[in-house]
Amino acid sequence: MVRPSILYFGTPVVLLTTENGDGTFNLAPVSSAWALGQHVVLGLGTESRTAHNLAERPELVINVASPELWEHVERLAPLTGAHPVPESKRAVYRYERDKFAAAGLTPAGSDLVAPPRVAECALQLEARVRGTTPGGEGLFLSVECEVLRVHAAERIVVPGTHHIDPAVWSPLIYNFRHYHGLAPEVGHGFRSETAGTFGAAEVTEATEVATRAA
Repeated sequence: MVRPSILYFGTPVVLLTTENGDGTFNLAPVSSAWALGQHVVLGLGTESRTAHNLAERPELVINVASPELWEHVERLAPLTGAHPVPESKRAVYRYERDKFAAAGLTPAGSDLVAPPRVAECALQLEARVRGTTPGGEGLFLSVECEVLRVHAAERIVVPGTHHIDPAVWSPLIYNFRHYHGLAPEVGHGFRSETAGTFGAAEVTEATEVATRAA
């Protein structure tokens, strides 16, 4: 038997943007996020600035980080938008007003919600909170969000479709406090709608080979 201090056994990292009470925006890394259809469920600490913001202003953007952004995510990790810093966080976290600047990331306007998107994230989900459930004896919240609009960089979309290309797109994975990308594909699910298609990188390579041959 083992008793790990945390149970992040390989979960995606998302950056949440929410609106502060003064009209500025908070940016926070979260490693408890999972999707059900067009809804995403988030795990948030009850003392976090994100949780307080969403209780008053339920709009947000779920920016899905990719592996090359891990250092930007790590710059955010010890920062909090809560001021004053809650007593339970003071030994580890420090207050930062402008988290975008601190992380070296760029805000980009959203279409349907007030909080901005993170320009460097290739996959961005504009969303609205639809329900909140307390748990962990008051330590955390499970927040159900309805996705209103999905933004995806052209390079990660299968050309001519609405499908994200899994041969090109990879989320940043938080694995027991270490950052990882996805390993090479080992197979696909029976409901896959992209199985057997070229990834964008493969299409480019095939085109270059054909051009050279011509």
